[in-house]
Amino acid sequence: MSSLEATRAELGLVVLYLNKAEARDKICRAIQYGSKFISNGQPGTAQNVDRSTTLARKVFRLFKWVNDLHGLISPPAKGTPLTLVLLGKSKNALLSTFLFLDQFVWAGRSGIYQNKERTDRIARLSLYCWMASSVCASLVELGELKRLSKSMRKRAKEIRGTADKYEDEQYLAKMKQSDDRLLALVKAAVDVVVAVGLLQLAPKKVTPRVTGALGFITSLISCYQQLPSRAPPAKVKA
Repeated sequence: MSSLEATRAELGLVVLYLNKAEARDKICRAIQYGSKFISNGQPGTAQNVDRSTTLARKVFRLFKWVNDLHGLISPPAKGTPLTLVLLGKSKNALLSTFLFLDQFVWAGRSGIYQNKERTDRIARLSLYCWMASSVCASLVELGELKRLSKSMRKRAKEIRGTADKYEDEQYLAKMKQSDDRLLALVKAAVDVVVAVGLLQLAPKKVTPRVTGALGFITSLISCYQQLPSRAPPAKVKA
């Protein structure tokens, strides 16, 4: 492959990535929390960027609550323990409620809905829903990691003495799933702290700067999770 073809392929992946509304939203999220970290809650350019980006992101999330509503009413995967099913459905319900309420917050902050006090109450309630959904997501990922670990040990025993587990496709696929789940767990757990910061439940410990730093980290994780998968290199025949 020539350098021009390689560059074209890389740009194609960038275009594919930026064509995703979710990816653009996560890039804006990184800008939002990066600005919050810089401003540390103090008036100035960084705080203005934080506020304007926060409002702009709400447009990306209009009617997004339908996605989690669909997940809520969809049947769970076969073999999923009841506890994980209930936690997953709770996460869907809470996240859908957060995104639904967030539309009214956008209407209030953009001047369409003229009631600041009620808008602030709705915004606070929506953040509590997001925090609770992140707690549920953390517990789901913990449960799924435990199931994957058990499955990986079982597979390793099955192929012991016949093949190297690191060359077994099923084992490698489970390892990839485990890595993805672990990353999702870290993101969900850190987002709980971000929600605590936004709600100012522990203002002395979770300051605007801490909230910004943690939010920026989870934004980068979200950006990484939106990356398009690369096709595996073709095997050269002997």
